[in-house]
Amino acid sequence: MMFMIQPNDGFEWTQEPWGPALRCAALGTIADHLFTTANLQLVDDAGEWNAVAARMGVGEEKLRLIRQVHGADVAVGSDGEAVHAQRPRADIVISDDPGVAIAVRVADCAPILLADRRLRAVGAVHAGWRGTARGAATRAVRAMTETFASDARDLVAAIGPCLGPCCGEVGPEVVAEFRAAGYAGVDLERWFSAGPGLRPYLNLWRANRDQLEMAGIPAAQIHAAGLCTRSHPSVFHSYRAQGRRAGRMAGIIRAGQNSSA
Repeated sequence: MMFMIQPNDGFEWTQEPWGPALRCAALGTIADHLFTTANLQLVDDAGEWNAVAARMGVGEEKLRLIRQVHGADVAVGSDGEAVHAQRPRADIVISDDPGVAIAVRVADCAPILLADRRLRAVGAVHAGWRGTARGAATRAVRAMTETFASDARDLVAAIGPCLGPCCGEVGPEVVAEFRAAGYAGVDLERWFSAGPGLRPYLNLWRANRDQLEMAGIPAAQIHAAGLCTRSHPSVFHSYRAQGRRAGRMAGIIRAGQNSSA
């Protein structure tokens, strides 16, 4: 068990058949989920995906994955599909079907998992700086309200390990893209800071937390692990640290039984 780094905000390490994973205690009362670590590569190894699917209590053919393109499009997972089948182009996947598990893959981008404590519907979001600029977290909440009639006040969110504010160096064009997307100056001041050499640094944790709150989720129901992938490359996959050799981590979640059924 990797006790050398401690997560924040109710996240906890669990021991899985392949090694350590992270779970969020508040989310775990609603939906089975986990965030994998560097013990799995999750690139094309079907054996690894089989192990993850089995841990979620579904067959590999019921694991719903997407082809991520750093946007904010949404796919709905209801029937499941094999991991090597054609995947829809999207960066958000939502589901209210407990017969499938949905997942996003990351290696510095923010994995965000959502669950509706009333309806038990769930969502998974891949939010790098491009997806965050496009409001992927906000779009996921809206998709759940439109598709499943979720109320944002019933949602619980967990932001897994991703690039932290300590290592989130970007170029000025990134700030310009957020500004062009219509975010207020006060938001940009919260999400960007000047680092060494005055290059802007993006705080993915805060930006996505704020966007989830803007979408209507109460602040107390938004949790962030607070672990930087770049700072711990032996624990997490990090594209910034490892380049093209980096594997991928998954944020995966499965809808629970509807408590109102």
